[in-house]
Amino acid sequence: MTVPPTAPDPAPQGPLRTALARFKGAVLRYALQASGERQYIERTLAEKQYVESALAERDFVERCLANRNRISEIMHLPAYVDNVLTERYWLEDALREKDFVTRALDQRRGEARATGQFDADLAEFRAKDQTAGKRFHISDEDLLPQLADRTESTPFDRHYLYHPAWAARILETTRPKEHVDIGSILQFATITSAFIPTTFFDFRPAPLELTGLSSSAADLTALPFPDGSISSLSCMHVLEHIGLGRYGDPIDPDGDLKAIRELVRVLAPGGNLLVVTPVGRKRIQFNAHRIYDHEEFASYFAPLELVEFALIEEFGERGPITNPPAELARAQSYGCGCFWLRRKA
Repeated sequence: MTVPPTAPDPAPQGPLRTALARFKGAVLRYALQASGERQYIERTLAEKQYVESALAERDFVERCLANRNRISEIMHLPAYVDNVLTERYWLEDALREKDFVTRALDQRRGEARATGQFDADLAEFRAKDQTAGKRFHISDEDLLPQLADRTESTPFDRHYLYHPAWAARILETTRPKEHVDIGSILQFATITSAFIPTTFFDFRPAPLELTGLSSSAADLTALPFPDGSISSLSCMHVLEHIGLGRYGDPIDPDGDLKAIRELVRVLAPGGNLLVVTPVGRKRIQFNAHRIYDHEEFASYFAPLELVEFALIEEFGERGPITNPPAELARAQSYGCGCFWLRRKA
């Protein structure tokens, strides 16, 4: 026997429907009221706990109120400490760089004085030129002020004046029949070639024309020479740049080590190698140069023996210091290390 499906209850009609609607509204209002009362109770309890805590800490609060200024100072103390530390670090940096800072300030003051001096000198020259026959016409368009040359002593770059002078004195001692230089300052090869036939090589060839000097291109990481074929060789203020891309060479973190291996490879038995590089606190100042620990740098040239190490200090008045204390070399920020190396015969 099939049971027919139960029909759904009909929706409430008339008064019943109205009563249900009122009941739902009452329930909703009660729920909202209950929710509001719960929030009210929670706020009341929180305030009660806050008041109880405040009363429990009444003595502390009273002390705080009596010492508002001190509390304010304490609140600002971390910022004050940060400022003091920042100023301290700035001062320490300034003291470390005091020579540089002093020179920069002196330069600015000197430029202001030199401008006034230039104007005075020009007026004096023109006045004297009137009575001297005016051999030259001076026009404002031709003025070319040189404001930095009126100094008590002649300025010079300590690295680039002293290291070629050091190397030249080594060549005077070794007196080679010919010499090969790779990438050093051009003045070195151009001067030594007046006394020693010199061949100059560089990654960027230099079109030099002088008697006793030939110039060509070469990659220091792949030199075009047979093993043990060069008896007198120099490479000064070059290795620190190899692999940094500054001069258009390929980026290679070990470019300097590859170049060193090539210098060692081509040096003849009994041959002499002169190398110059920045020494001091070890680091890379990309893409300018590397700065080496002098003892670590010398070890890269094994099995060559170190005949002499000379230090040109970054600042000061002394010339090259032969075999200086290690701590003096390491105290440099940008010192100049001069290495005379030799392969055993």
